[in-house]
Amino acid sequence: MATLKDYLDELEQESIVTRKMLERVPVDKKDWQPHVKSMTISQLAGHIAELPSWIAMAFTTTELDFETANYAPPVWNSNEELSAIFEENFKAGKSHLIDAKEEDLLPLWYLKSGGKILDTLTKGGLVRVALSQTIHHRAQLGVYLRLLDIPIPGSYGPTADEQSF
Repeated sequence: MATLKDYLDELEQESIVTRKMLERVPVDKKDWQPHVKSMTISQLAGHIAELPSWIAMAFTTTELDFETANYAPPVWNSNEELSAIFEENFKAGKSHLIDAKEEDLLPLWYLKSGGKILDTLTKGGLVRVALSQTIHHRAQLGVYLRLLDIPIPGSYGPTADEQSF
């Protein structure tokens, strides 16, 4: 089960940094955004907190159709609520990875809009997307925090905020 073990190890490792980043999201700046086309910090942090649920979605669905999905972005009003959203989704994603078999990663999964296929992935590919999106959006959050002059925790080594030169 090399692939599942690798995904599980990566989820665990990335969750450490994700938790540190989410703890630093300033609740008093939830509506702040660096640009009008950017997500607010609330939307971005909520999206990061929900991304591990995509792992569960990979194993429990065959598609996501934006036109018919009953989706509501996560609502949070404190860092504790944000952390709880992340932890719930992390737990679900982790449990699906633990319970899965390698062959569960092979079936196709579809991203659609109104029945039009936007992307086709294997279920394993969707797990990879969930992990990659977490890293990608967490990096965006790091830029937001930097612009707000909030110290950034290290991801794969110390940041300038953690080093003494």
